[in-house]
Amino acid sequence: MSTQRIGAPATASRPSQEPSWLNAILAGDCVAELERLPTNSVDVVFADPPYNLQLGGDLHRPDQSKVDACDDHWDQFDSFEAYDAFTRAWLLAVRRVLKPTGSIWVIGSYHNIFRVGAMMQNLGFWLLNDVIWLKSNPMPNFRGKRFTNAHETMIWASPNKDGKAKSYTFNYEAMKAFNDDLQMRSDWNLPICNGGERLKNGDGDKVHPTQKPESLLYRVLLSSSNPGDVVLDPFFGTGTTGAVAKKLGRNYVGVEREQDYREAARARISAITMGEGFALETAKSKRSEPRVPFGTLLENGLLDVGAELSCSKGRRKATVRADGSLVSCEQTGNHTGSIHKVGALVQGLDACNGWTFWHYQGANGREPIDALRQIVRDGMAR
Repeated sequence: MSTQRIGAPATASRPSQEPSWLNAILAGDCVAELERLPTNSVDVVFADPPYNLQLGGDLHRPDQSKVDACDDHWDQFDSFEAYDAFTRAWLLAVRRVLKPTGSIWVIGSYHNIFRVGAMMQNLGFWLLNDVIWLKSNPMPNFRGKRFTNAHETMIWASPNKDGKAKSYTFNYEAMKAFNDDLQMRSDWNLPICNGGERLKNGDGDKVHPTQKPESLLYRVLLSSSNPGDVVLDPFFGTGTTGAVAKKLGRNYVGVEREQDYREAARARISAITMGEGFALETAKSKRSEPRVPFGTLLENGLLDVGAELSCSKGRRKATVRADGSLVSCEQTGNHTGSIHKVGALVQGLDACNGWTFWHYQGANGREPIDALRQIVRDGMAR
């Protein structure tokens, strides 16, 4: 018997009337605009705040052509104290709307990420990971006086409102499947935004100097959100977060001050078809599935009282009793108890996963009783 593990249903129930802020771009300052959102209304936040780059003068390539660097007014602050006050204000606004079960991602460079991280800890956020975005095609260091800045850092954190950080979403199995059955590491080698993905105006210039690649947001949202969740980006820019959220069947809300960015983001997102249905489901761990007691197999007629179970090689055997316990006669004595306890005792171990250790005789030979448990779970999902 073969079973297929699938994730949770991808279609999420929605209210008959969406709030006006859902799947919308709010125009204005993020702290003020977030007052329009209810408390605990957002599942995950991706924040790409101003980096406070502190650029001194123009930057030129060796051929004297000017580098299109980020020197916009929104990235300029009078002092570190002013930047820290700004950071504290938007983090507090975000924390109010973020659910206790949610999480936040903040991306930055060496100019700002350490100050942001310290402020997050001061405000009680629990840091889960720092994820390094390794740029496979970084901009060179034209002056030749420093190392090439080839990475940015993302801080992933829980709001930790109740003093715990165990209830956030992390789609471990999905990310492992995404990564060819290897655990996803915290260093992501991805190219910067370029080519057809880079938004440009009528003059051929970049619409936004620091547009993030969709591949980056794809991993962020796939790993830490589920279909139907609400994703907030308080510095929406040209809408990369909203675009990827729509593709993955998530809701979004963005806040953006600059009109040009808002217009570009709306046009970009409106051209995207939202993903839906079975295609959006992700692999889930066994722990996320409904608990099924061993006795349920007896109640459903999948095993009979008195049935014989064995290990995969048939060397260890036990008999199923009416109450769902097992009894096994071994050279070391009689063992009785749960499938886990008896499985451990017959092997001389402290613990055992009885669902994978014990097998029953199926049509194609010995099969783990976990296959029978999956039949029950499939029936519960109908």
